[in-house]
Amino acid sequence: MKRYECIVCGYIYDPEEGDPDGGIEPGTPFQELPDDWVCPVCGASKEQFEEVKE
Repeated sequence: MKRYECIVCGYIYDPEEGDPDGGIEPGTPFQELPDDWVCPVCGASKEQFEEVKE
């Protein structure tokens, strides 16, 4: 699964880890995050994330 980076603060959303503090289960792809999900570090919206090119 693809990882996504917050362009505001550099946080990496890793779908294998999810966002347990935000109620997101491990294994949740970025595209399936709720529209109102925000970066757990800086509060940026999903639109502020870019796919990590590996």
